[in-house]
Amino acid sequence: MAAAGSPPGATAPGQGTPTPLNPPPWRATPAAEPGGAVQAQDDRRHRDEAGRRTPPAPAGEAPVADVGLLSPVRAGVHAEAATSDVAWLQAMLDAEAALARAQAGVGAVPKGAAGAITRAARAERFDVRALALAARETANPVVGLVQALTEAVAAQDPHAADYVHRGSTSQDILDTGAMLVADRTLRTVRADLTRTAEALAALAARHRDTLMAGRTLTLHAVPTTFGLKAAGWRQLVLDAERRLADVHAGLPVSLGGAAGTLAGYLEHARLAGARGTGDGSYADRLLDAFAAETGLARPPLPWHALRTPVADLAAALAFTAGALGKVAADVQSLARTEVGEVAEPGGGRAGRGASSAMPHKRNPVLATLIRSAALQVPVLAAGVTQCLAAEDERSAGAWHAEWQLLRECLRLAGGAARTAAELAEGLEVRPDRMRENLRLTGAQVVSERLAAVLAPRVGRAAAKRLLTAASAEAAASGRELHLILTEQPLLDGHFTAAELAALCDPADYTGAAGPLVDRALPPADRGLWS
Repeated sequence: MAAAGSPPGATAPGQGTPTPLNPPPWRATPAAEPGGAVQAQDDRRHRDEAGRRTPPAPAGEAPVADVGLLSPVRAGVHAEAATSDVAWLQAMLDAEAALARAQAGVGAVPKGAAGAITRAARAERFDVRALALAARETANPVVGLVQALTEAVAAQDPHAADYVHRGSTSQDILDTGAMLVADRTLRTVRADLTRTAEALAALAARHRDTLMAGRTLTLHAVPTTFGLKAAGWRQLVLDAERRLADVHAGLPVSLGGAAGTLAGYLEHARLAGARGTGDGSYADRLLDAFAAETGLARPPLPWHALRTPVADLAAALAFTAGALGKVAADVQSLARTEVGEVAEPGGGRAGRGASSAMPHKRNPVLATLIRSAALQVPVLAAGVTQCLAAEDERSAGAWHAEWQLLRECLRLAGGAARTAAELAEGLEVRPDRMRENLRLTGAQVVSERLAAVLAPRVGRAAAKRLLTAASAEAAASGRELHLILTEQPLLDGHFTAAELAALCDPADYTGAAGPLVDRALPPADRGLWS
């Protein structure tokens, strides 16, 4: 997997055969792509002399990258690349480089040293797998990374190597890196949500008055319009985008030093002769410079054990996945064979939606992928939220537990957003089938209206008894409800046959559906499809 910003075709280092720390982890080894030479060796190794497939090597012998085999909703989308091990490594390196430049800007590090550190901080120079293995000895990947980065800088400029990670701590780098990963991922997630909302606005405008059955507890309830349903989907997507935008704008740098006091930064700055180390102004200038270098926000306090930024991010991602899951669940229900009111886009792709056993099927795979994410992200986000209960000034375990949970939240929500855009832009709507399905219950879907109109004439209880009996007869006999009502002695002299027929027309009982759609859409879209 290429790092964000890597040239096309770049591969992730360290994803082939494991490399020990000799050569050092800053000396990248050739990556093995699936299907390449390493894979071919594995294929040969796993076949016996008769050519039969044999079980693969034990875990740990030949590590394989997580390529999304069991998580197709995020496979191949930007969120996957933006949260890969290589992308995460690059984000931590970017944090180290930004810190050096910030310290140079406030007089604590020579500018030449900051430049050397920045030049060395490139993910392709490092073996990700070696760093991962080294992290088992320190419980986080930053310790090994600092060692590797120091060696890489020293190879170019021995003097500059002394300024790597100056006064810093692992959590400052990993947390800042996490916020950079989130920033880069949210840019595309939010763009995909905007695409989805625009497509849903077009559907809502085009189908403002497209009649369909509203369903409650899975059964026909009262008439509605597909335009109102699409407008509701759009509102959820906009709600998600707003939540992500709020979180995105406040993603903060992490700068606290060993225990949140910035003492290490201040001491190194004092020794370097930087001004303001005694009155607090240096800390302010360093925080401002670090935030400017990373493009992140400046937090009010160090947040090593105050995990609001991570918990808020996870919560917004959970809402996003859930909002898209509502759209997916509706599409699945409406696409059922016996309903058939919508269909997913084929996309011109041979095999999309295919069943391994039933050639006639075209499964709603896009909605299925979205829904799979919607069912996972809230659970993962709950795990992130429980990490708020962190002890002391840095947690032993709660902080560490966040990393993979947060990454999966970003990956899955990102995959769902990209898939939702494709679904919304190509959704096939079938108005004729919607009207046909309305006829299954005939005028029974306007029984609410009939009860309201009949009650003043014959009494509320009598109207309810009459309509219950008449609806049951209509369902059993297949006759039109308005014809049955014309035969009821209780209604003699109250309504003509024409009036009863008009009262039983579902098209005349959609309430404020049309105006609600108009109100929900931006002015430019309201008359787009009229």
